[in-house]
Amino acid sequence: MRKIESKKNHTAAACFRTVISLLGASALVGCATVDQEYTDERDPFEGFNRAMYTFNENLDQYVAKPLAKGYQYITPGPVDRGITRFFSNIDDVRNALNNGLQLKFQPAASDIGRFAINSTIGVLGFTDPASEMGMEKHDEDFGQTLGFWGMGPGPYLVLPVIGPSSGRDLVGFGVDWVSDPIYWEVDDLGVSWGLYIVRYVDRRADLLTVTRVMEDAALDPYAFMRESYLQRRQHLVYDGNPPEQDDFFP
Repeated sequence: MRKIESKKNHTAAACFRTVISLLGASALVGCATVDQEYTDERDPFEGFNRAMYTFNENLDQYVAKPLAKGYQYITPGPVDRGITRFFSNIDDVRNALNNGLQLKFQPAASDIGRFAINSTIGVLGFTDPASEMGMEKHDEDFGQTLGFWGMGPGPYLVLPVIGPSSGRDLVGFGVDWVSDPIYWEVDDLGVSWGLYIVRYVDRRADLLTVTRVMEDAALDPYAFMRESYLQRRQHLVYDGNPPEQDDFFP
C-alpha cells in the first residue's frame, strides 16, 4: 500500500513540476496572444476556441469544480484512490488496443496482463497488484496511434465539455469512445452515463491543485492551456522523444 501511495505522490509531483516548467513559456505566449495582430498557425480557429474555452471555464466554475470539491470532501481517501484505480484499469483495454495498433507488442501484452490481474486479484481494479509486480502503466489512445502512423495533429480545437483537442485527436476521441468497455459492456444507459460522470468528477478532483496553479500564475490561461496540451500530446505521440518541429495539416 505504501508503494502505491508513493507512486501516486510521485506522479502528482511530476505533473506539478510540468505545470511550473511551462509557466515561463506561457507568459511569453500570453503576452503575444493579447496582441490582436498575433496569430498562431496551429490555432486557426482561435476566436471559436476562445469562446468554447470561456464556456468550459464557466461550466467548470459553476458545475464541475463544486462537484469535484464536494466529491473530494465526502469521499474517504482509500475509496477515492480505489475509484481512480478502477477507471485506470478500464483504460488498460484502450492502452492494449493502441499499443497493438502501434506494433508495440510487448507493452500491449503488459497492458493485457495488467487488466487481467487487476480485474481479478485486484477486485475489478480497485487495487493495483499489477504495479506491485512491476508491470508498467502506459497511456495510449487512438490519437497517438494516428500520430504513430504519420497523421499530423491538425488545427488546435477546444470542444464543449471535452476541452482541448486537435483535428487528429477529435478523430481519435470517437474511436476511443466506442472502444471503451463502458460503452460496449454496459447496456443500461443510466448506469453507463453514471459511470462516465463519476469518472469525470473523479479526474476533475485529482486536478484541483494543478488548475489552481494555472489560474494563479498564467497571464493568459487560454494560451497556457493550448501550449500545455500541444506539448503533452507531441510528447506522448513520440514516446517522450519528439522531433524539434512537427508538421500540422491544414
